[in-house]
Amino acid sequence: MSIRLSSETLHASCVAADGKAVLICGPSGAGKSDLALRLIDRGFTLVADDQTLVRKSGDRLFASAPAAIAGKLEIRGIGIVDMETVGDVPISLVVELTSDIQRLPDDSRERAVLGIAVPLISVDAATASAPSKVALALDRFGRPA
Repeated sequence: MSIRLSSETLHASCVAADGKAVLICGPSGAGKSDLALRLIDRGFTLVADDQTLVRKSGDRLFASAPAAIAGKLEIRGIGIVDMETVGDVPISLVVELTSDIQRLPDDSRERAVLGIAVPLISVDAATASAPSKVALALDRFGRPA
């Protein structure tokens, strides 16, 4: 007997723009919250920081914040701050934080989340261009809202 999960909590931050959510994945200290903050400065809105609740409905995935951390963003050196948030946003892109970036990656990279393939890019969060790369990839590769 196979049990199909319809939701799970991922160790990921999440932001959204134009009705499309971007999951930001990486180990602790990789820069998930910092990249989320820089994307918020570009006009994105916070969905969740560090823990993202992902819900599956049909062939779509939706992101929200767990109730305990909704509307909160941890900013190193400042603390936990209140932020405007959105929830239940369709997930369009997964960003994997790593310093090992391929120069010319395959355009068809994906990550399965709850059995659904989502476009995937790798970004070095420490680079100044990281927010621009995420915004460009969301427009170019992201699943439609």
